[in-house]
Amino acid sequence: MKRITSVLLVLLSLVMIASAMTVGAGASSAYQTYTYDINGKALYSPDAYSADLVLDSAALGLTTPLNTPNDLFTDAEGNVYIADSGNNRIVCLDRYYQYRFSISKFDNEQGNPDSLAAPEGVFVNEEYIWVCDTEKNRIVRFTREGEFDCILPEPESQLFDEDDIYKPIAMAVDQHDRIYVVSSTTHQGIIMMDSNGAFIGFIGAQAVTLSAWDILWRRFATEEQEKYQAENLASEFNNICLSTDGFVYVTISTIEESQVASAIKGKAKAGTYMPVKLLNPAGDEIMRRNGFWPPAGEVDFSTSAKAVYKGVSTVTDVAQGPEKTWTIIDSKRNKIYTYDFNGNLLFAFGDKGDMLGSISSIEAVCYQGDTMLVLDKSTGIVVYKRTEYGDLLLEAIAAENSLDYDYAIACWEEVLQRNANFDAAYIGIGNALYRSGDYSEALEYFETAYETTSWSESYKQVRKEWMSDWFILMMLIIAAVIAGVVVFFSWAAKVNKRGATDGKARKSFGQEVIYGFHVIFHPFDGFYDLKHEKRGSIRASIVFIVATVLAFFYQSIGQGYSLNPTGASSTIVMQALSVLVPLALFVIGNWCLTTLFEGEGSFKDIFIATSYSLVPLPLLIVPATLCSNWVTDSEKSLITFVGTVAFVWVFMLLYFGVMVTHDYSLGKNLITIAGTLVAMACIIFIVLLFSVLLSKLVSLGTNLVTEIQYRL
Repeated sequence: MKRITSVLLVLLSLVMIASAMTVGAGASSAYQTYTYDINGKALYSPDAYSADLVLDSAALGLTTPLNTPNDLFTDAEGNVYIADSGNNRIVCLDRYYQYRFSISKFDNEQGNPDSLAAPEGVFVNEEYIWVCDTEKNRIVRFTREGEFDCILPEPESQLFDEDDIYKPIAMAVDQHDRIYVVSSTTHQGIIMMDSNGAFIGFIGAQAVTLSAWDILWRRFATEEQEKYQAENLASEFNNICLSTDGFVYVTISTIEESQVASAIKGKAKAGTYMPVKLLNPAGDEIMRRNGFWPPAGEVDFSTSAKAVYKGVSTVTDVAQGPEKTWTIIDSKRNKIYTYDFNGNLLFAFGDKGDMLGSISSIEAVCYQGDTMLVLDKSTGIVVYKRTEYGDLLLEAIAAENSLDYDYAIACWEEVLQRNANFDAAYIGIGNALYRSGDYSEALEYFETAYETTSWSESYKQVRKEWMSDWFILMMLIIAAVIAGVVVFFSWAAKVNKRGATDGKARKSFGQEVIYGFHVIFHPFDGFYDLKHEKRGSIRASIVFIVATVLAFFYQSIGQGYSLNPTGASSTIVMQALSVLVPLALFVIGNWCLTTLFEGEGSFKDIFIATSYSLVPLPLLIVPATLCSNWVTDSEKSLITFVGTVAFVWVFMLLYFGVMVTHDYSLGKNLITIAGTLVAMACIIFIVLLFSVLLSKLVSLGTNLVTEIQYRL
């Protein structure tokens, strides 16, 4: 059923892409709205917002065109404010984007003529218009009618470094009149002040990671050198936005790209190296990152020099939308990404171009009710109207937020009728069913969307109900399994003991196989008897190798949902190669090396010892894989731990097996194992080199035959 659903989704995606390409020439926008799947590939969807207007300076009623605008803000009444840095002014528009007034020159508190100088940020609350007067290192406050009120100068505190320069570029004021300021040259974090501009403290300082070299250098550096180094390692924020709950969204674009890329690929839940964070008033990072990918803009990025856009997104602004959704912009790609409060990507769109809806130089984003406004340095304001599909998304999220689960399910089903690729809709339906107590049906929707966290919560409830019905039977089965294991190993110990005293030079096939269970618990005398008493054989070794291959194959197809949500599997041929190739390399490499270093083991002895060392793998992997079908997301580490124990066990057996087989000391054996790994690498290199040479010879021969045929 899953495969049929996947095929239908792919076909629907192809149809939608083809439709978008067909409409392209006459469409009102030059972008395609999309989300990401669990593998980071774009899933195209209907437009949640559609470009409606592009308002240049003339359309805004400005006699002086905008010049390097830096910020965009809307107040509760829908009025629009632009920080027009190049013209040293704040432009105020009404809700219909018509010019009201501008703020540029004013008389200050001393009654002297004053003016703004390259203001880069503007914020408006119920009482005031706040302006980041960047070049004059201050914040200026005006009334809602544009009249001067007061100046908040540079804050003073011993926490600032002596050579710090105060450069406010963005700000926000919460409902308690706390002022949050982003200074472009302040690396200690967001500056927090009271309503009078008095310094309170820093919040949200970006973590600094020191390399081993940096740590070593700091041991010998002077105080001045340490101070200089810390300033250059820390990163500054570049924008800020207040949520309706009083939390603070902040963006940062100066984190090292490799760290951001690593956090994205690792699907990090922490915000340490994320370009957008959500802080509480105490400065703690509280953002939820429960989507397939952490909310950081582009996830399917390339680091190739030939790529049009190289590397991760450059996030330069953030804005909160309706129903706790929030939006960031990528100034590198001129794209817009919108997420819900849990960090699920709802939609992304935007790109450069000449058609309506394209963005040449994105600078800021804000919301005006059901309209999204984007500041484009090159053209002005681009107005995006929410579509019917976007309305459905918001209705579904609103129903979830208001705990109206029945209506939420109906809305998400409407969304799926328009976009069957939208995983957040499956998750939304699953969450609604879970909260309604329909855990079994919720599992199906979570499985469709590969949502392991929510799936685990539902499965806990299903498992709890199932265990309450079958608890006694389960306890009996577990007791029987434990008893069976104890009886088996007791029987194996007796068989191995009889084999040591029966006086037969050649053991039966069954005895050779059973002896493997003695070797794994008694490696010293076990490997000694394998070589000197002929307790093992090649035929038994083949059994253990086959068992290992089958164990890995079963693991690839039999793992539970929490460990393998996508249902990925491998063929038995690939599993055989993954076992046989390393095994052959180790045996050949060890034999080649120990032949030169007085090793007493033959090729056959090494092969048998290595093969018997594999016994813990099927012994632990098979039951671990079986048990993985009953664990949740938080419990899967137990399965992983069992697998780790199996590999550590095998490594220890290999180490002692080589030592006993060749009669080496501990130190010499350690050097031999290291040398074996080097020998394995050399063999791989020689094989690859030979393969390349062989392919070139074949190509040369083919070309010669072709040339001769052509000449004749």
